[in-house]
Amino acid sequence: MPTLAVEKDALFASLGHTYTDEEFDELCFEFGVELDEITSEREEALKSSTVKLSKEEIAALSEKVIYKIDMPANRYDLLCIEGLSRALKIFLGECDAPVYEVVSVPEADMQVMNVQPATSSIRPFVVCAILRDVKFTQERYNSFIDLQDQLHRNLCRQRTLVAIGTHDMDTVQGPFIYDARAGENIEFVPLTHSSTGESFTGKALLEHYETEPACKHLKPYVPIIKDSPVYPVVLDASETVMSLPPIINGSKSKITLDTTNVFIECTATDLTKANIVLDTVVTMFSEYAAKPFTVEPVKVNFLNETGDVTKSYVTPQMYTRNECAEVDFVNSIIGIDITAEKMVGLCNKIQLGPASLVTDDGKTKLQVTVPPTRSDILHPVDIAEDIGIAYGYNNIVKKVPTTSTVGKEQPLHALGDLLREEIGRAGYIEVLSHGLCSIRDNFTALRRTITAAVSLSNPANVEYQVVRTTLLPGLLKTLQHNKSASFTSGFKLFEISDVVLPDNEHVVTDTIVGARNERRLCAVYAGPTSGFEIIHGLVDRIMTLTEVAPEEEYIKNSAKGKEELYRVARDGWFYTIRELTEESGHHCAGTYFPGRAAEILLTRPGKEQISIGTFGILHPEVLGNFDIQYPSSALELDLEALL
Repeated sequence: MPTLAVEKDALFASLGHTYTDEEFDELCFEFGVELDEITSEREEALKSSTVKLSKEEIAALSEKVIYKIDMPANRYDLLCIEGLSRALKIFLGECDAPVYEVVSVPEADMQVMNVQPATSSIRPFVVCAILRDVKFTQERYNSFIDLQDQLHRNLCRQRTLVAIGTHDMDTVQGPFIYDARAGENIEFVPLTHSSTGESFTGKALLEHYETEPACKHLKPYVPIIKDSPVYPVVLDASETVMSLPPIINGSKSKITLDTTNVFIECTATDLTKANIVLDTVVTMFSEYAAKPFTVEPVKVNFLNETGDVTKSYVTPQMYTRNECAEVDFVNSIIGIDITAEKMVGLCNKIQLGPASLVTDDGKTKLQVTVPPTRSDILHPVDIAEDIGIAYGYNNIVKKVPTTSTVGKEQPLHALGDLLREEIGRAGYIEVLSHGLCSIRDNFTALRRTITAAVSLSNPANVEYQVVRTTLLPGLLKTLQHNKSASFTSGFKLFEISDVVLPDNEHVVTDTIVGARNERRLCAVYAGPTSGFEIIHGLVDRIMTLTEVAPEEEYIKNSAKGKEELYRVARDGWFYTIRELTEESGHHCAGTYFPGRAAEILLTRPGKEQISIGTFGILHPEVLGNFDIQYPSSALELDLEALL
């Protein structure tokens, strides 16, 4: 949840009202945000344990009261003082929601951004806009920069999805160029070195940011492009570097308090996110334009290798769209009963007006107008939530539900909880390992053939490539990370959790999921001995607890032989153990030491046998792959089959 830090006096000046802290806290609650903390710059410094300041430095810090307000993660329009004060004034009925306008510019006079084909390999999209005749003050300038930082941290996912560049339009000349070039072929003075005028190549600059303490705030972004053979770069018509996204802007086009015309470019790997970011920035700060809430468009041309335009679009989009929600649905989900006409009036308080009523299939629907600032409105539930805020949470009457329902634990969860207690009593320690793992750990390190698995298209690193199909790697890696501990008496670990298996036939609510969860139990013993008998004993204990008896016991204890056994247990299950060999073709066979592994089979009289798990001594090669220095035995079985 993002937090907006704003000076109390500046916010109240923008609102045109003064509130006590309690009154403003109540206003925040009514609006659906939370006043989290009341502090000051000096108070923050005194509380910080990492920053040691002298008395003189502390005395120089401001004592102005700062409100820290927690915002909903999807309300990007509230991440600056301009957006928050505007929304609150509209909510209080003190002004109408603004109408945002993309000014009409003849195509011949429109600024152009030409996108070269090389960008497709790194950051393929760019969107642009121009704010004309903007008047900056120090407070407005600071807010402008803070909004970009807020968006970079949240919607832009630390600049991996979108990076914002803002430039003084009067210092550069269009048409602009968005290209991708080798780091050695990009040279410019970065914004961080404006005072010294020191020039860097793109590659040297990234190396500098990795090691220079003064630029540590830029270090986290370096890996985004560092290993790429080409770096994205934005240039003007004279080949002056304006920015090296997503790292830093160039010094020549930097914005100052004297800037009046602002050129905004957002390079991205996600075009939808880029448009939302651009719309947010221009709607927030177009209020300072000579003609408030207007923005000048830019045409983006995509070129091919020969320089021909293959496609183009004009940005910003600034879409205003209509969405509908049934009046009865809105009332039922909030728990109120108001007229459709009153709902129309409430929409103006939450920037969803003008609203109207339409009839469809005999049902009255509320049709709202969604401005470009409200990208969070995706579903009738979102409309209902905002109407609930406008109506007032405190005005919703508490009611006793008309129905009485009784809930209980799912049988599979209940079985897992019961087994956890019993296995814990047997001396095993429960662990909870990560659901994602590498292909190596899930297959190769276990001496298993690589088969289908649910994989991530953009894993954060090699450790998170696939969703696990077995619980064993998690337990083995736990042993690996605890190898410094004493194994004299042996380590006993277990986990009861889900694996995910591909399943193209699995259908839920008419939607093909393509995968299914399977609840598994896995246990490992590692110690001076192989521990096969210990794991075997755990298998027998689990079967006893689930009231599944070994088939041999039924036969031995049956006074009337097999015929009576089958009659009595016709609807019951038995279990039996058989040797697991690589010749059997079982995918787990290679994980275990040859001749020291078994398969657990469920048998029902008159039915075929079902394999529900395996156990045995782990192969030395598997232990070596996980750097485990003691003999180990493992068990893994399917709990759903036992249920």
